[in-house]
Amino acid sequence: MTTLLEIKSSVLRQVQACPTFRRRAEGEPAATSADPPEPAAGAWKPGDGVEFFAHMRLILKKGEGRQGLPCPEVLLRSGSPAPAEPVDPSRGLRALTQEEVEMLYEEALYTVLYRAGTMGPDQVDDQETLLGYLQQVFGISPEEHAEAIERVKKAKAPTYALKVSVMRAKNLLAKDPNGFSDPYCMLGILPASGAPREPGPRTEQRFSFRKGSKRGGPLPAKCIQVTEVKSSTLNPVWKENFVFEIEDVSTDQLHLDIWDHDDDVSLVEACRKLNEVIGLKGMSRYFKQIVKSARANGTAGPAEDHTDDFLGCLNIPVREVPVAGEDRWFKLEPRSSASRVQGDCQLVLKLITTQRDTGMSQRGRAGFLSYMLLLSRLLQFEHRSEEPKASCWRGELSGPAATILCLHGAQNNLSALQLAVLHWQVSSRHHQTRTLDYGYLLGLLEDMQAHWEEASSLPQGQEESLADSFNAFSEFGLRLLRQLRDFFPATNSTAVYRLELLLKCLSKMQIFQPSFEVCSFRTELNADISAALKRGNREWYDRLLNTKSPREQSGPQRLAGLVELADAVYEDLQSCYGIYASLFHSITDIDFFTLTFRQLERLVAEEAWVLTEELSPKMTLEVASGLFELYVTLADIQRFWSSIPGRDSRSLALAGIHGPFLPAVKLWLQVLRDQVRWRLQGAVDVDTLEPMDASSKHSSSAASASLCFSHIQELWARLAWPDPAQAEALGTQLSQDLCAATLFYTELLRKKVDAQPGAAGEAVSEPLCVVLNNVELLRKAAGQTLRGLAWPEVTSGPEGVLPRPLLGCAQALDEDLQQEVHTVTAHLTSKMVADIRKYVQHISLSPDSIQNDEAVAPLMKYLDEKLALLNTSLVKENLSRVLEALWELLLQAILRALGANLDVSADFYGRFHFTLEALVSFFHAEGQGLPLESLKDGSYKRLEEELRLHQCSTRECIEQYYLDKLKQVARPRVRTRSVGTRPRPRTPAPRSLAQALPQRSLEQKRFGRLSVRCHYEAAEQRLVVEVLHAADLPPLDANGLSDPFVIVELGPPHLFPLVRSQRTQVKNRTLHPVYDELFYFSVPAEACRRRGACVLFTVMDHDWLSTNDFAGEAALGLGSVGGIARPQVGGSARARQPVTLHLRRPRAQVKSALRMLEGRTNKEAQEFVKRLKELEKCMEADP
Repeated sequence: MTTLLEIKSSVLRQVQACPTFRRRAEGEPAATSADPPEPAAGAWKPGDGVEFFAHMRLILKKGEGRQGLPCPEVLLRSGSPAPAEPVDPSRGLRALTQEEVEMLYEEALYTVLYRAGTMGPDQVDDQETLLGYLQQVFGISPEEHAEAIERVKKAKAPTYALKVSVMRAKNLLAKDPNGFSDPYCMLGILPASGAPREPGPRTEQRFSFRKGSKRGGPLPAKCIQVTEVKSSTLNPVWKENFVFEIEDVSTDQLHLDIWDHDDDVSLVEACRKLNEVIGLKGMSRYFKQIVKSARANGTAGPAEDHTDDFLGCLNIPVREVPVAGEDRWFKLEPRSSASRVQGDCQLVLKLITTQRDTGMSQRGRAGFLSYMLLLSRLLQFEHRSEEPKASCWRGELSGPAATILCLHGAQNNLSALQLAVLHWQVSSRHHQTRTLDYGYLLGLLEDMQAHWEEASSLPQGQEESLADSFNAFSEFGLRLLRQLRDFFPATNSTAVYRLELLLKCLSKMQIFQPSFEVCSFRTELNADISAALKRGNREWYDRLLNTKSPREQSGPQRLAGLVELADAVYEDLQSCYGIYASLFHSITDIDFFTLTFRQLERLVAEEAWVLTEELSPKMTLEVASGLFELYVTLADIQRFWSSIPGRDSRSLALAGIHGPFLPAVKLWLQVLRDQVRWRLQGAVDVDTLEPMDASSKHSSSAASASLCFSHIQELWARLAWPDPAQAEALGTQLSQDLCAATLFYTELLRKKVDAQPGAAGEAVSEPLCVVLNNVELLRKAAGQTLRGLAWPEVTSGPEGVLPRPLLGCAQALDEDLQQEVHTVTAHLTSKMVADIRKYVQHISLSPDSIQNDEAVAPLMKYLDEKLALLNTSLVKENLSRVLEALWELLLQAILRALGANLDVSADFYGRFHFTLEALVSFFHAEGQGLPLESLKDGSYKRLEEELRLHQCSTRECIEQYYLDKLKQVARPRVRTRSVGTRPRPRTPAPRSLAQALPQRSLEQKRFGRLSVRCHYEAAEQRLVVEVLHAADLPPLDANGLSDPFVIVELGPPHLFPLVRSQRTQVKNRTLHPVYDELFYFSVPAEACRRRGACVLFTVMDHDWLSTNDFAGEAALGLGSVGGIARPQVGGSARARQPVTLHLRRPRAQVKSALRMLEGRTNKEAQEFVKRLKELEKCMEADP
């Protein structure tokens, strides 16, 4: 091989690497007319179809957001502030009179001026700051402010009291022998001077503060109180509450002792406790108790020696108690340096007032009422200062406001639950007048829930007020839920979050229902929410209906509005499912989506039923277009319901609504058929048959056509006609219209390209390449669209199989388009036929003196140039088709050159053999071009065979002639059943094999079959041939029968030169002759084993008045005959199984060897050809 093999087309190597063209569906091609963005629906009139398909795209665009179930991330598109909620100043607390305002102002001043206790780090300690803040809140002038302060200072100071809750102690000393103690507490108020005061009444006082008789009398104390004794514990829990009157806040202090209670016992009883002693320390305490008992039972000691054991004490100055109170663990202290104590005690301390010289107190106003009024006043003032972010305000109070409220709540002895209830009452009422953050309100409810275990301690008036606040807030919330879409739009994430908090507030309020004994606020809040939602749905729908499609208008006028209404309902249902449903279900356990869908779907269905009945007698193109669009949206609503797991659309009001829309849909599809044709006509008219851009190889009209088909497929999917029989009729008609439109487009292209003047001398026409690409693109687009037009069949077939009418339509269209592609390909390659023949002739006329690669180089260079252009202009599939067509042209051109040059030198055929191999390598392109299987098939085999035979000798050609006969004969069938045995049942062939063999079996039976038996007798050196019978022979006489006889001969002749042919007797008037004749041929076994050695059986029809007719022939290779392939081992020759041969007619490859021999001038070849031609004359009369 020379450098010719390196002349590989780089273009061909890139064929497979080039990506297949994919239709771009983003928009119409730039070369087409501009589409109006939003055409109005109307009666579509003839035109270019642009407006119609632009309107169709609008319908499809609506469906883009209706694929599958909606996602919250898609629906929530805005984070802007939520819409303002309605407020009503009358829903706040009752407005105060001027006198009440003055009394409230003096109450606040009194709280500040007579404060007691220690201020916290977050509180305002400056009195002037607090008084100035109150002046601002109430809007008092300086003169009035000064006068009010003087009046308050002249008032009587409040009476203070210390509220003490003894909660528990831990880690106390063990004073009893059993390792425990029996602790109790003694507590009271000690004055700074130590002078005793008379104690007030107490619940229980078993002991007084004392230190033992040796140290004097009992300590002075007032209001000394005692807790219960907790037996046998070092970690007692009391939870007892005490109130002590305070005379001097600045000097008085709280004193608390913890003692181990020891009852008086006898000596005998003390001794009996020996078994309770634990450890050495317990033994010491035991002996001490024995001594005390002995003294108590005798006369030696005084009664004062009977004191309990001291466990620790606390001294807490009253002035150090925080204003807001405190809950704290205090470390126990010893009473002297000799005392040994340990442990801690938890106390809750709060400094309160029991008597207040204010106007509100004198009029019997409860402390919680004055606190509520003061809180409302402060809240209104604080909220006004947050005007820019009023709706997001979370009730954060300034330092002075929080300090004043803390002082007032503590002084009026308001519990944590009362404070939480008051804050909720005031804030929830204030929210209805000026919007607050729902998170703040929810936090207030959670604070109230945390202390709700003390609900029994609420005063009756406060409980009634709380129930009223719950009722008012519930009514307010339900009114908002009725207007859910206005105040909480699903596209606004801020509004949706406010809705979530509102629902949590409403749900949280239900926790407090069972605790209301005097006045319950609601019992069925969920039912009220459902009723509010239903009412809101109906109001929203009626408002939308009156806006878009009022019933006062005529039917055609209402139709467009009803389409908009149905679209709005679908979008609303998406919002309900994607946003609202999860909130309502998780918080209130209300199935909001089902509730809304059932209600809105029924309302839309009723409106659609009424309108279709009214418009059916007035069906026009405009009405049909509107009804079609309306039905598509209604079908989307049904599919939306069905796409949710566990939902069945058969129970919907829309079920069966497709019936009234059928006439409109049929009319609209007829309009679609015409509009498609006009659109294709308009696209082809403006098409320049040039590629749209560098990345595509098709023109603008193909993009427009494929886009139209894509729209049709999407629209059919959206239509989803539920009735199978009607869907089949609609789909069949639509598919037929689509096929007709596709062929119409190819016809338009053909006319377009025929009308264009061709460039002189241009072998590769770019317009033809573009047309070829357009047809291929449309073939794929139409096939995909037809597959997308499948409909639900009445009888369900195999999954994935198209309905039979659609499948037949798709197959017929594909065949037509394949034929069109073949025609255009042939037209394209026909321009290269003359050049190819010229270059092949150049090879045949090249002198033997030049090298083969030099002779072939012009052809290869020409192909390389042309295929480079084709690769640039054609898509992958079309390039493969053109390559196959060029390959066939090249093979035919070489065959033609061989036929025109007979009896030439062997170098001539060698050069063409070299050319053929070079072309195979060129077109295969190392696997990047055509596959070798397709290259070396068909005409290639014939050409290769002729080249090979031209290089063979005469005898080799004759042997090849007989080998070809052996190849075309089917494998002989050997009968394996012996006489007298029952035939075995046949196993049916596989279905795929049975489908592949009918043509072959018909061909085998066409000329009949012949049964023979052959063997070789080595001892006699002869071949024995037995002709048994024939069957199913073709009728060659006028009577429908034949007079057959069989000619038996050995071949090739040069292997058996002395052997003459033999023949059987003639069997008259039969197609199933029986011969049973033996023939002997004296031949050596070595000749029978030679290449091509065979027995040739020729069946002839005997004619008395004319030449015998040829019926068929069959050949049997001698290499497989018994006695030649292997020695005969015993048994009679007649016992060998017969062989059934199927009769044939000579095929092309047999005749090719004959043509090779015809060109030979030697005697052997001429005699052989002459003999065969005589046989062919007998075959000419046979059909």
